[in-house]
Amino acid sequence: MRHGGKILVDHLAAQGVRRVFEVPGESFLAALDGLYDCTAIRTIICRHEGGAAMMAEATGKLTGRPGICFATRGPGAVNALSGVYVAHMDATPMILFVGLPATTLEDQTPFQDLEMEALFRPVSKWEAVIHDTSRIPEYVARAFHVALSDRPGPVVLGLPENVLSGMSAAGDVKPVESPSAAPSPKQMSALMERLARARQPMLLVGGPGWSADVQAAIEGFAARYDLPVAAAFRCQDYIDNRHPCYVGHSGFGTDLKLQAALRGADLIIAVGAELGEITTGGYTLIEAPNPAQFMAHVHPSAEWAGGVIRADLPIVASACGFGEALAALPFLNQPKARAWSRFRKDLRAAYEASLKPAPVPGNVEMGEVVRIVSETLPENGLTTNGAGNYSMFVHRYFAFKRYRSGLAPICGSMGYGLPAAIAAKLEDPSRPVVAFAGDGCFQMTGAEIGTAVQYGLPLVIIVANNGIYGTIRMHQERKYPGRVAGTSLVNPDFAALARSYGAEGCVVTRTADFEAVFRQGLAADVPFVIELKLDPEAITPLITLSEVRDAAKG
Repeated sequence: MRHGGKILVDHLAAQGVRRVFEVPGESFLAALDGLYDCTAIRTIICRHEGGAAMMAEATGKLTGRPGICFATRGPGAVNALSGVYVAHMDATPMILFVGLPATTLEDQTPFQDLEMEALFRPVSKWEAVIHDTSRIPEYVARAFHVALSDRPGPVVLGLPENVLSGMSAAGDVKPVESPSAAPSPKQMSALMERLARARQPMLLVGGPGWSADVQAAIEGFAARYDLPVAAAFRCQDYIDNRHPCYVGHSGFGTDLKLQAALRGADLIIAVGAELGEITTGGYTLIEAPNPAQFMAHVHPSAEWAGGVIRADLPIVASACGFGEALAALPFLNQPKARAWSRFRKDLRAAYEASLKPAPVPGNVEMGEVVRIVSETLPENGLTTNGAGNYSMFVHRYFAFKRYRSGLAPICGSMGYGLPAAIAAKLEDPSRPVVAFAGDGCFQMTGAEIGTAVQYGLPLVIIVANNGIYGTIRMHQERKYPGRVAGTSLVNPDFAALARSYGAEGCVVTRTADFEAVFRQGLAADVPFVIELKLDPEAITPLITLSEVRDAAKG
């Protein structure tokens, strides 16, 4: 016989879980006892449930297996909602366990009561409350299955106190394997026939279920057919950006030549990419519902393979299944030059030209900072970022080397960079990890630097401090030039704040000083915060705040 908490952690261990993220609460005393008895699982105690949930989400992105978060009821669950939302929008497998009052108190207004299922229903694939201790393995196994199947995403399970403390002889359920769909030979034949007739084809990559093997398959296919490959929003690490077929990303600040190429393509093969507002340029690059281009859309979910944008050739397949199908294609003698070879070369040249930072106002130029990080960070390095205009510099000037060398929220959630960096460093302590954050972005989860210190995680956090909520200020100036409100920030000394936690910190006021400080940060054995003093005029890589204002005034 085992108590419920022990059953839970034993079953998580059987599913391959190595760590969980949580902020302890009273309702988890039984589960915590089990966790501490289970040497296979490490408990990471975080400062806020939102940070813990984002760490779990980032773990799901890194491993392809559900990241695990524990939160207590009421306010704890509400705080964790932010990370669950990221997992929902980014198609990341994740499981959140929420401690609930004992079932004997149902409908009696217990302390911190919450209708958990109603709260999470809009942003989770499945939400349920376990009412019987003996059914914990069944529910947990189903949670893994649902989180991994079709379009991956978050699952939320409620754990009443008396279920966790109850006793049962229930055994563990066998580990859950992720199902993988493959395209049919008929679909692959139709795709290749269409490619043979194309004059200006493009690959667009992104979405769930990617891996290093899929990256290799896509890169090999692109090289063989001399195809230009673009990345969907915040999926730039899906392809080695140094590959001659890589031509940039479709998101904020997309290069004008790439925009024109996407509009003018006669065939787009979207592999996993989810064709939402940002990737499609507000549906101006790829129109909804009927695109001008012939659309072949590969996605593990039938709902997404031609949902908003009608696909001419919808293929319900995982990225892995599609990659294996590409690798199995028979080798054919190909012409030395294809009709689109010049098209691919021109796009590649435009991308390479875009990597040179344009001058911006201020003594610290964010573009040069990102370029230095890109060129200095070792091959196995990884960057993370949240949301804000500072991230436009990262997306434009950082060259991603391999799959999962970057973690960023497709949903545009601020505060993501630091929790994601912590998750990445825990997953592989040998990898150098750099978190980019804006001054507003950092302060949303900045307390998690205490988590990084507590667990001895040497990572570099670069805080782009321009004293404003930059994205909102830019939109204010664009729509109401000169009439700004609520976007100015009074900030702490971020370097001193880091030192108060037991980390190290340094303020950079000149671009020329950055590289030496960055190398110092990479060599540090504790978290290292680099605060950049930026001019708010440098609002994007290519246009200043004043230029935004002047253009709005006409």
